Amino acid sequence: MAQNSVTVRELVNNTRLKIVAGKEYLDRPITTSDISRPGLEMTGYFNYYAPERVQLLGITETSFSTRMQHDELLMVYRKMANAKTPVFVVSTNLPISDELKQAASEAHIPILTTSLTSSRILSNMTYYLGDQLAPRESVHGVLIDVHGMGVLITGDAGIGKTEAALELIQQGKARLVADDRVDIHQEDEERLIGEPSEVLRNMMEVRGVGIIDVQQVYGAVSVRSHASIMINIHLSNGRIGEENFDRLGNENDSLEILGVKLKRMVVPVTPGRNTASVIDAAAVKFRTTNMGFDALETLEKRMTAEISKNEKIDAKEKQENND
Repeated sequence: MAQNSVTVRELVNNTRLKIVAGKEYLDRPITTSDISRPGLEMTGYFNYYAPERVQLLGITETSFSTRMQHDELLMVYRKMANAKTPVFVVSTNLPISDELKQAASEAHIPILTTSLTSSRILSNMTYYLGDQLAPRESVHGVLIDVHGMGVLITGDAGIGKTEAALELIQQGKARLVADDRVDIHQEDEERLIGEPSEVLRNMMEVRGVGIIDVQQVYGAVSVRSHASIMINIHLSNGRIGEENFDRLGNENDSLEILGVKLKRMVVPVTPGRNTASVIDAAAVKFRTTNMGFDALETLEKRMTAEISKNEKIDAKEKQENND
């Protein structure tokens, strides 16, 4: 599991922020997606100050600072300009005090500004930093988008994961996200996002053929930069009956990644079986089940109704024979 680092420069390049001062200090690292609104700190209360966070100053903090004496304000900003503090951000194009500029310059901390309100820039920075700094895990497998749904295909080496995914791409039923190595990070408590490594983006390794660039061969519509992973389909060399495969599927099977449980279907790969078609059917079944259409439940209801019907017929025939 790895955690990416983000510099202030990357934050500037990916959000609507402008550099006011400290252009030479943009390589300072940001290690957390939490953003601090230092309201209490402006009053001199630093008991729970989190210096490692981006420090966002809005209308409330700026208007309060205008009531403070020069020495008092400079002392507060110097305390805020900790060695761990990555950057100061001032929202709504508010004026930046000389005291803040002096304290930030002394500590080699850049100052950024934006025309956006505090809530808007807070949301933008949290979304970007949350995505970049989220815990990550690499999984060996293939990630494709099938009918708008991320399907993570795993299985033993050489079992045909890439070939099955390629067949679905050729049929126009799927788009490639990542082959061989899938980089996964947690977007929230229930959702995982998968994407390729930069080196392998749009690439697939097909045994006997070699490396192919899917975007170049099949067009831009055949690839995606990322996908929300909804289901794991695990391909197994075992045969039905040899590894206790459930013919109707194991509804309770799951794969846990970064604390999030994914629905998991184990599919046996046997000679003559079209694995790509099975993957497509599994994805469609998962989607329809989530929409409230459960084929297994429908089958059980039909079987129950048929058994009840036959029992009534048997009871009637038995009654007639007794008469």
